[in-house]
Amino acid sequence: MTALTALPAWQTLLEQASQLKQIDLRAAFASDPGRAERFSLKACGILLDYSKNRIDDAAMANLFALARATGVESKRSEQFAGTAINRTEGRAVLHSALRAPASSVIEVDGVNVVPEVQAVLARMSAFADKVRSGAWLGHDGRAITDIVNIGIGGSDLGPFMACEALKDFGAAALNMHFVSTVDGWQLASVLERLDPATTLFIVASKTFTTQETLTNARAARAWLVDKLGSEAAVAKHFVAVSTNAEAVSAFGIDTANMFGFWNWVGGRYSLWSAIGLPILLYIGPDHFRTLLAGAHAMDQHFQQAPLEQNLPVILALLGIFYINGMGASTQLISPYNQPLHRLPAYLQQLDMESNGKSVRLDGARADYHTGPVIWGEPGINGQHAYYQLLHQGTELVPIDFIAALANPKSSAEHNTILLANFLAQTEALMRGKNEAEVRAELSAQGLSGPALEALVPHKVFDGNRPTNTLLLDQLDPASLGSLIALYEHKVFVQGVVWGINSYDQWGVELGKQLAKTIEAELRDADRSGEHDASTQALIAYVRKALNGKQKL
Repeated sequence: MTALTALPAWQTLLEQASQLKQIDLRAAFASDPGRAERFSLKACGILLDYSKNRIDDAAMANLFALARATGVESKRSEQFAGTAINRTEGRAVLHSALRAPASSVIEVDGVNVVPEVQAVLARMSAFADKVRSGAWLGHDGRAITDIVNIGIGGSDLGPFMACEALKDFGAAALNMHFVSTVDGWQLASVLERLDPATTLFIVASKTFTTQETLTNARAARAWLVDKLGSEAAVAKHFVAVSTNAEAVSAFGIDTANMFGFWNWVGGRYSLWSAIGLPILLYIGPDHFRTLLAGAHAMDQHFQQAPLEQNLPVILALLGIFYINGMGASTQLISPYNQPLHRLPAYLQQLDMESNGKSVRLDGARADYHTGPVIWGEPGINGQHAYYQLLHQGTELVPIDFIAALANPKSSAEHNTILLANFLAQTEALMRGKNEAEVRAELSAQGLSGPALEALVPHKVFDGNRPTNTLLLDQLDPASLGSLIALYEHKVFVQGVVWGINSYDQWGVELGKQLAKTIEAELRDADRSGEHDASTQALIAYVRKALNGKQKL
């Protein structure tokens, strides 16, 4: 295996990136009338315009050569074939099987997994039909009005994001709530607004041992039993997404209402599985299947389209160009539709937990940068917050602008203003404003002499700030499915090029291990572990506070 940094395409990438740091995008558009069309592509209801990037034809050709040299096409085939590409855990990576048509044949260890996937989906759908129709009754015979999903990580971020994004398709009779943090304030603030007799809890924990989730689940259970006065009520008000039938049953949940998934489904890729039960309950089985179909359409595009016409591949390679060629350490996700307000948080986990690695698959340390810091908020709000840094700051921040053309709940006026701002920001970041334009503008305002000269440097915008524009025809289950799958495959391609395993997450383990030790020490003053002086002093301080001996 040739080291990434020794590949000719890698060396060319570095050389081209050095040259294109100075590209004048205004001039590039002026001299090339076909630039916008050539660097645009539409698939699965999503238009990608990547023409406002610091690229030219030669740079893109070399990036595609890099993808081929690092085996993106062969690794893509291995993933969809069920090969155990998650080598450190010996697992296949087949979230794509969760959205494959029922007629598909996708094998893991010689067994077609599709029938089992479809069987779980059918059980979920039947359960959802009961809840949504009012046939599922709580302990005192009333229908469910509120659903509380208790999970963390992928068991929270995916369902929460999708339910928010698809509110226009949600059941008016159901109120969705999401509890993830072990800070008891979150659960308490949700429970105080609910009637236990009409509340259904979903406990999402594959092993049914996740500390944060089980702590919240036990507290919710105690609240329910106290309010309804019966242990038997648990079976009517709790269901589980888990594979641990014994623990689920011991909790008081009827295992007939336990929905499982498989070890080839990573947590941050699991909203398509039973982890998506809150989504299915909210938008209904038909819309959920449309969500799956949208993701499958992007799977097909990713598998079949040539690299040069492949949305996930292009996004991935552009990211690599900036991260490795121009030193960009962050990427902004800027959705302009309010229902997508949780998308940046969802993509944080998807990208950073997947590619936040410094060790390659061969065990050697990577001598190049890998995953970026992903961040973002809805774009209109961002314009009045951090866009100052994007336009005039010293950091290079590539940006993905995302918006839907159709906006049913928005008036024509609102939507026009929204899309005008959306388009204007990409142009402003690309164009900038030079000294001559600033001088002319200030002169038109009546300024001259020293007053004008003093303002000029403050009002210059360098421009040439890279952006991708992603326009959805509309924000519906199909387009959301395609959008999420687009980013999933982008992350995969980047992991392949960097030679890292995008599907393990050992980095989350150490903090959990140390937390167990410190928790025991906080509970028992006679216990003392080996810690650095700072941590030891902080443990002592917190322990005094917990015992009421520390003035706060």
